[in-house]
Amino acid sequence: MQPFALNYARPAAQLEVTVPYVYDSGLQLNVLPDGRLAATDFAVMRALGTTTSTAGSKTHFDD
Repeated sequence: MQPFALNYARPAAQLEVTVPYVYDSGLQLNVLPDGRLAATDFAVMRALGTTTSTAGSKTHFDD
């Protein structure tokens, strides 16, 4: 038996977004190309809202 919702489920839209930071596994933080922490750059935070990394849970903002 297939759940009712699966008859109507659609894959999430894949957006082409480039972020100006990368995850640094040593620091366990997102870092800008110049070495600064991404969370300290107010322009990045205004533009993106968060700096969620792929290392932690994308559903929690306290990682």
